Amino acid sequence: MGHILQEIATANRAGEGVGIYSCCSANEYVLRAALKKAREHRTYVLIESTANQVDQFGGYIGMTPEQFYAYVLGLARELDVPSSQVILGGDHLGPLTFAEKPEAEAMALARELVRRYVLAGFTKIHIDTSMKVGDDDAHLRLPDEVIARRGAELCAVAEAAYTQRRAQDPDAVAPVYVVGSEVPIPGGAQEAEEGIAVTEPSDLDHTLHAFRDAFLSRGLEDAWERVVAVVVQPGVEFGSDSVFDYSRSSAAKITGALHRYDRLVLEGHSTDYQTRYALREMVEDGVAILKVGPALTFAVREGLFALECIERELFSDTEAPLSGFRAVLEAAMLRDDKYWRKHYHGTESQQKYDRAFSLSDRARYYLTDGEVRSSIRRLMDRLGSRPIPYSLLSQYLPRQAERVRTTALENEPNALLEDHVGDVIEDYLYATLRH
Repeated sequence: MGHILQEIATANRAGEGVGIYSCCSANEYVLRAALKKAREHRTYVLIESTANQVDQFGGYIGMTPEQFYAYVLGLARELDVPSSQVILGGDHLGPLTFAEKPEAEAMALARELVRRYVLAGFTKIHIDTSMKVGDDDAHLRLPDEVIARRGAELCAVAEAAYTQRRAQDPDAVAPVYVVGSEVPIPGGAQEAEEGIAVTEPSDLDHTLHAFRDAFLSRGLEDAWERVVAVVVQPGVEFGSDSVFDYSRSSAAKITGALHRYDRLVLEGHSTDYQTRYALREMVEDGVAILKVGPALTFAVREGLFALECIERELFSDTEAPLSGFRAVLEAAMLRDDKYWRKHYHGTESQQKYDRAFSLSDRARYYLTDGEVRSSIRRLMDRLGSRPIPYSLLSQYLPRQAERVRTTALENEPNALLEDHVGDVIEDYLYATLRH
């Protein structure tokens, strides 16, 4: 049984203009929105957890691969989405969070990370060994051959784990792989950039040849046939308050180079905040896997701010304290600055603005904070105690207001928030589904 991503890649290369978006988030509102859209459109949903979110130690969300896999499928059952429509993937799997350690130690941890993901049932594996580890020369570019050698080492572990899983479940689908060496860092650029350098075709060629040689040297011929995509930089990125939009003409050389490789498509990272029309062009040009994460949690934060504004209008004269969501979020970010300090610069007022509104959306790391979660619960409980007037919905969530008015959407805060996130997902479905 082949993998659906292989079918999508084949159809894209045949000129059918189809692809798939990758929901790179562990946020419950995002996941529920993505699953609901899969149910509505009767399509597949690809959900990926990043190595720093979910790992063998729990990651920053406190879940192991096995726990996250069960969590997502549990949400799918709750929302009546067949598990056959849900694809789980691992993003940036490699020594990402262990990079300060020497190679032997970092790669041992990365091997265990990949093993656990595949054993848990993740079938889309992005192998990312593009980062330097502790004993690499900090002054020299990491050679593609070293990146590929380490990548093949992780693929061998993944294949062994799949063999073990298939022994328990004969119907288990073999994993597919994404490789590459020009891999943008997770979560968007840390600094404002003058421009984005599109991957050169010669670099693509060198990367793929290095990976192919490394795979074959380990006897991974079958796994190499299941490499469906390579990560490149097609000229899209975002920073704190800027978006580098896709330019078909600027990307023409790298997208045109795909004709040399029969079955491969490109995977585009940091496609957040692109217009639906730019996303559609990317898919038509062979960037058939569109990764999105911060734009989805940005929509969660945006929706929560809007709901808090509604709360203040409706409940400011009551004795019970308001949720104070924005203030509680700001306090949590000030208590622990490790997730935003390297990303937000300038004056104190500029940093405060970025903590609330930056496109990099470092606030997403704090939505699991205990006090922040409590404030969200208070907000949702209070707004759920009475219908929100149409005039306030129109002011703060106008798209949702119209859907409530036409009875297409329930006037309930959780449903409103998930629907707001769903509007972002609709842009990706417009780009990836058959027209």
